Amino acid sequence: MIIFSYLAVGAIALTLILLSKSHRAMNAFSILHTLAFLAIGFYALFTTSAPAFETGSEYFYVDHLSIYEGLIAALLFFLASVYANGYVESLLEAQELHRNNLKIFYSAFSVLLSTATLAFFSDNLTLFWIFAELTTVFSAALVAILSAKENIDAAIKYIFIASGAMLFSFIGLTFLYTLSGEVLGGGTLNWTVLIENAPLLSPKMLTASFVFLFIGFAAKSGIFPFHTWLPDAHSKAPSAVSAILSGVLLNIGMYGILRMYSIVRQTQAEHLISQFLMGFGLLTVAIAVLNMLWQKNLKMLIAFSSVEHMGIILLGIGIGTPFSLFWTLYYILAHSLTKASLFFSAGILHRQYESNLIHDIRDIFSLQPVAGWGLIIGSFAILGMPPFPIFSAKFFILLEAFGFSKSLVFAVLLLLVIASTAFARFLIEAFTRNSKGDGIEGSETPLIPYVVRNGMKLPLLSIIFMILTLGVFFPEFLENLLNEIVYELGYL
Repeated sequence: MIIFSYLAVGAIALTLILLSKSHRAMNAFSILHTLAFLAIGFYALFTTSAPAFETGSEYFYVDHLSIYEGLIAALLFFLASVYANGYVESLLEAQELHRNNLKIFYSAFSVLLSTATLAFFSDNLTLFWIFAELTTVFSAALVAILSAKENIDAAIKYIFIASGAMLFSFIGLTFLYTLSGEVLGGGTLNWTVLIENAPLLSPKMLTASFVFLFIGFAAKSGIFPFHTWLPDAHSKAPSAVSAILSGVLLNIGMYGILRMYSIVRQTQAEHLISQFLMGFGLLTVAIAVLNMLWQKNLKMLIAFSSVEHMGIILLGIGIGTPFSLFWTLYYILAHSLTKASLFFSAGILHRQYESNLIHDIRDIFSLQPVAGWGLIIGSFAILGMPPFPIFSAKFFILLEAFGFSKSLVFAVLLLLVIASTAFARFLIEAFTRNSKGDGIEGSETPLIPYVVRNGMKLPLLSIIFMILTLGVFFPEFLENLLNEIVYELGYL
């Protein structure tokens, strides 16, 4: 019933968008679509007897992890659709988006939400692979939607790297199907069957299968060395889309890695794969942080920060303890919200300055105070400063990692200090630059404040409120939900 509801709502929303003739109508149906998905998610959370198979299907599985990821996706899409109401109008005015492409934008936006949600609820790994590939196609369309050659180049690079890497995952699925057939008498790629029979699987073959699967899922999440598409795609995409790419699409790859690792950790391959994940996690953080140091482009800086945080999430998964998993799951939520706040702020600033470059940004507080404070608060939050939620998640993950490797923790802490330096340098230069007495070329003609359209500030302010609240208050229902996920994945 849950999956049928998602499918029905998605089909109706897409049909209404295609029949709409105005931007206002398309945006309204997009918002209603996301609200309906939120309602279905909360209905599943509070009334459905999870975990359970979807009625009449062995390919869709409703458990607390899929509900959790589905709710994060629906929430981010809702905020982005509200933000898009004014943001897309500004793109039309600036002729960065052609009015004839409006239906393509909102249709791709709608289908992307549906395919991402169905990916999270797929029990069959082949079905998950298909939906994950579809999200690449539709999100690439949203990257390329703007009237700029660099957007098309970024979208092509995204598809080439992510989809090319996913071919390796298909090889891993083939290995896994063959391996399960040898043990069970018949091959299967259903996650629930595989995790139930995980101790029977050959550790060597399972390791080989995991490595191939990891290549595709890691590329989807921007893990080194498959991350090179991410900075271009996230920085060139419309800011409403950038928030979705960072807050939802990256989670799909990490979701696949987590599902597979929950199988591996029940076998003798656990230690090797754990070291494997932590190694790639550290490398990812290091590469991202070093690139952040040289950034003069705000959205590029935020995009490399996404790579950094995917590395920390991978570290949390690789540690492999119930405690680290609990805080890694919390980290996913905190990162999704915080990164959306940064991209929303960057979108408003781009409309003001018609640029993301640091030397074009000045007089932020007098021109765009809401976006300015959003950038400051979002930066502090993404760096893991107290009292923001990433602080507690990062602290407890590293505390757990300390028992595995002290040198690993010290290396990560050093990299986090460097990341803080990169953000601090950017913020200091942006917020101290003004039109009076700074020797700025063209400063004799003061900038006029851009009138931010309806809907663009509300999602940003809502997210700031949410991350501040989560930083000082841990809801009991969220704690119970995360504990349920840890238990269902076999960690307790």
